[in-house]
Amino acid sequence: MPALRAPGGLNALGFERAHDEDALTDTLYRLVIADDHPLFRGALREAVSGLFERAEIAEAGTFDEVSKLLEKGADVDLVLLDLTMPGARGFSGLMYLRAQYPSVPVVVVSANDDPAVIRRCMSFGASGFIPKTLGTDDMRQAIARVLKGGVWTPPDVDLGAGSDAEATELMARLSTLTPQQVRVLMMLSEGLLNKQIAFELSVSEATVKAHVSAILQKLGVESRTQAVIAAAKIEIGHRPPPAA
Repeated sequence: MPALRAPGGLNALGFERAHDEDALTDTLYRLVIADDHPLFRGALREAVSGLFERAEIAEAGTFDEVSKLLEKGADVDLVLLDLTMPGARGFSGLMYLRAQYPSVPVVVVSANDDPAVIRRCMSFGASGFIPKTLGTDDMRQAIARVLKGGVWTPPDVDLGAGSDAEATELMARLSTLTPQQVRVLMMLSEGLLNKQIAFELSVSEATVKAHVSAILQKLGVESRTQAVIAAAKIEIGHRPPPAA
């Protein structure tokens, strides 16, 4: 499905203006679509553009691009985030955005609609969860509800269903990490050394070591490896199952 392109092109912040004569509101909204598949970003852009008379929509194919867009200081109204994209592992991207930008609603748009995954997304602060298989009209209704301050998840998912005690405790511990500690944990999970993490974050190695020590303490583990394993336990089930 081709992406909607507007004559106005990109504004100074890198957001592309979109207009729809049939939209019901004249409020200007700024959205970020974060997904590593260009075709799906285009389809999602076309779906959400129909909601607005005026909207500025930016696209990001990696988590680093998402961060840079938000760091520009644009007053973003909503981020539509895929869980599986370069630079983010499992729920780490969602955790970072909620910790670093608590006022920006994040709706997860994923191919995996496992109820356990949806519940974990909501526990980590998502404002909604939209399966990629959802129809365009339902998707627009879901996004509209979130923009009005509500929450949307598939109606057949019981958010109150219990999860095992170990996972619940671990999620609570992960939620105590600061945004920078989340980034460090993300990089530890990618196998980066302290020197490499320091370079990526433009900080000293001593600062990275301090972050690692704090992460170990908060997660109740004794080594970097154990921290990565702990984070991986939460990731189980977040990826789409392999094709038959």
